[in-house]
Amino acid sequence: MASLEDAIREAGDPLALMRGGRSGPYPFPIRAEFTNWRDEQESWRTSAALMDLSHHMTDLTLEGPDCYRLLSDVGANSFTGFGPLKAKQLVAVNHDGYMIGDCILFCLDDNSVRIVGRPPALNWVQFHAETGGYDVTWRRDERTAQNPHGREYYRLQLQGPYAAQIFEKVNGGPMPAIPFFTMGRFAIGGRQVTGLNHRMSGFPGLEFFGPYADLDAVRDAVLEAGAEFGIRQVGARAYASVATESGWIASTVPAVYTGDSLKTYREWLNARSFEANLSLGGSFVSDDVRDYYVTPWDLGYGHILKFDHDFIGRDALEGMRDRPHRRKAWLAWDRDDVARIFAGMYEPGERRFKYIDTPAAFYAASQFDRVERDGELIGVSTLCSYTANVRGWISVCMLDGQVGYGDRVELVWGEPNGGSANPAVERHVQTTIGATVVERPFPIGRS
Repeated sequence: MASLEDAIREAGDPLALMRGGRSGPYPFPIRAEFTNWRDEQESWRTSAALMDLSHHMTDLTLEGPDCYRLLSDVGANSFTGFGPLKAKQLVAVNHDGYMIGDCILFCLDDNSVRIVGRPPALNWVQFHAETGGYDVTWRRDERTAQNPHGREYYRLQLQGPYAAQIFEKVNGGPMPAIPFFTMGRFAIGGRQVTGLNHRMSGFPGLEFFGPYADLDAVRDAVLEAGAEFGIRQVGARAYASVATESGWIASTVPAVYTGDSLKTYREWLNARSFEANLSLGGSFVSDDVRDYYVTPWDLGYGHILKFDHDFIGRDALEGMRDRPHRRKAWLAWDRDDVARIFAGMYEPGERRFKYIDTPAAFYAASQFDRVERDGELIGVSTLCSYTANVRGWISVCMLDGQVGYGDRVELVWGEPNGGSANPAVERHVQTTIGATVVERPFPIGRS
């Protein structure tokens, strides 16, 4: 089978490959709406939201005596104290310190870890499991779009101010104490589940999972118990905006497309891989794919980097540590500029702006829009969404260090020269949207 390296060669370069529109936005293959996306968005801040994560992420199970050693060798964060019923966000970088991807590690038993997330970090781990001489075994449970056999596990998440009451109700009594980013076991509808304590919406909640055959019974039990608290199921339209609110920049370009040290890896990845079909869009356009690579600091991960072990990219990251870094923030878009773009849909003629899809306005799997101040590039904007929780448009951005909260900036909306070759991008003209840099869209835990 052809490889990623072959696909790059055929396209001419990595950017031509990604701008050709081989895929669109990252898919969430569940119902678009169970009620309506506005109330579904509000539910994770005002009542309780049940989200179905069973279909859009890939699982890689790693087992064997060298399981932890392999993960430590590719992970830029510490594995001190990691073991059964612990979870960890794995941060994986290339030899030059640029992000390949991140994912969540669920340690289910000694030397048995289920790795869950978008494919780039999982592919990187699997590559080293196969080629690095580690005493491990692995198996993949592909996301639903690539899995004709069905999933092994369901994965649900219940978040919101009433999540704790609902969990206690379905468990038939007090819940076990589950510290942050730790797992615990309890019951829902008479079936054992494993839950991870983490937050996506700013409110307490658990991500919980079990055998896929239990999905319907577990989901029905949670919905029945949550009815009195106003629980809502969250569909794909609302779920696509969760990352924008929480500030997780999921849309990075994995830093694997260049460099002799990664040629063997590109030859290992096949032409049907995530990396070979990734679409790139947005108003930030460069002729060098390396300008789309990001560091852990750009994503707000600087505080979890640990240099207490040897890992791929350690020397490069240590060399970067004291340099200026971009920082993650949010942009609050000016409503009048957004309204002007929507109003342009009703103007006759061929001159039109890039359509703003609602509630999630990203139209490529990796979208980078220019952020400028006085016409100068000061960063890039990524995930952009309307959220009913702030009654406005926000986006997550990576900005140069001299830009402060409260500063006024402009986001360039739309692509140059009428748009790329991607057939999903209509012909349009660029415009700008005024915005204010904010530390976060709203205080954590506030309804």
